[in-house]
Parts: sequence; structure tokens; C-alpha cells
Amino acid sequence: MNIILFGPPGVGKGTQAKLLVERFNLKHISTGDILRAEVQKNTELGNRIKSILEAGKLVSDDIMIEIIKKTIQSDEIKKGVILDGFPRTVAQAIALGKLFEELNNKIDFVIYIDVDEEQIVKRLENRYSCKSCGKIVNKMIDNVVDMKCPSCGGELIKRDDDKPETILNRMNVYRDSTEPVKKYYQQQNLLFVVDGSGSVNEVSERINKILES
Repeated sequence: MNIILFGPPGVGKGTQAKLLVERFNLKHISTGDILRAEVQKNTELGNRIKSILEAGKLVSDDIMIEIIKKTIQSDEIKKGVILDGFPRTVAQAIALGKLFEELNNKIDFVIYIDVDEEQIVKRLENRYSCKSCGKIVNKMIDNVVDMKCPSCGGELIKRDDDKPETILNRMNVYRDSTEPVKKYYQQQNLLFVVDGSGSVNEVSERINKILES
């Protein structure tokens, strides 16, 4: 089973992906995590990616497709994958479809997590990352004391792409470049819209009902 979790930044794609991994034993491919890992390597490519992310822009299709191709061809994906944060443009969606065809495989579900934009901005403003373990924490819902990670006690920091000056640009980029992907998958009868409001478990149950149907 191959699933794309789709929607604006801050709707909870990463959180829901982790729950689906536990439930269905799938491989989680988070392009955000992959890109940030490349940045940490301090390579030439990583430095290019860093400047793009800090500006709230999208990494080019060529870079994204090459990264996904390497990951998706590994033996780890035989039981299926959850793609989180990809595709973000129609060109990426088309390239991804061709890649699956080459592997004699297909995309089964595109789950669009729908959240009001005002709520999304609020979530992103309250989102932090642990400097030690990398856990993503939201001050609105997690047990945060003295800006310490509730899992390991590490220092919580603001990711560059979650800073206030970047959030608005990220939303504008999403509307211009990524929203058309929703229509693309809708035309292929692969798109399922899920209400992303409420608790993590409530959203998870809505997604499970679709997958089990």
C-alpha cells in the first residue's frame, strides 16, 4: 500500500505518518527530514537547500525527484511507503507516477489533510524542534516546560522554516505551487479529503476509515 499524505505545512502530516507506520508497517519517507539531513552534512547541495528553505521557497523539482528516486528504489519499500511532503508540484506528481510505473507499482491513496489556514499559522508559530533528539513539539498541545523537550529534556529551538517571517511565504508558495496537485490527484480519483481539525487520534481514525474501506 502506497500512500501520499498531502496538505499545507502544519496540518500534521508527519504525526499521522508515524501512526500509519506503526499500524501498517510501511516505510515513511519525509522529504523535509531528508532535506534537513542534507543541510546538516554541510555539503554544497545542503547549503543550496538551506538557503531555499530559509526563504520559505520550494526546492527544485530536479533535486526532489532525484532524492525520492534514490529512496524509493531501496528494498525497504517493498511493503509500501508513506510519502510526506512530496509531491509539491504537478511536475513532481507526474514524475512520481512514472517512477512507480517503472517499478511496476502504483499510488493507492492520496490523503489530503484539510485545516483552516488561520489554525495552520497558529500551529506553525507554536512549533519547535528538539536540538538533541529532533522531536517536533507544539507548545499548544505538548507538555512543554521551560522550553525543554518532553521526550529527552533537550533544548527546544525554532526551525528556520517555522520562523514568523517565513510562515507567510510558505503559505503563499503552497497556494501557488502545491494546491494544483490536489486537483491533479482529484482528476485521477485518488484524492480523499480528511478533516484535520481535532485531536491527533480523531484525525487518525478518519484516515484509517478511508484506508480500511
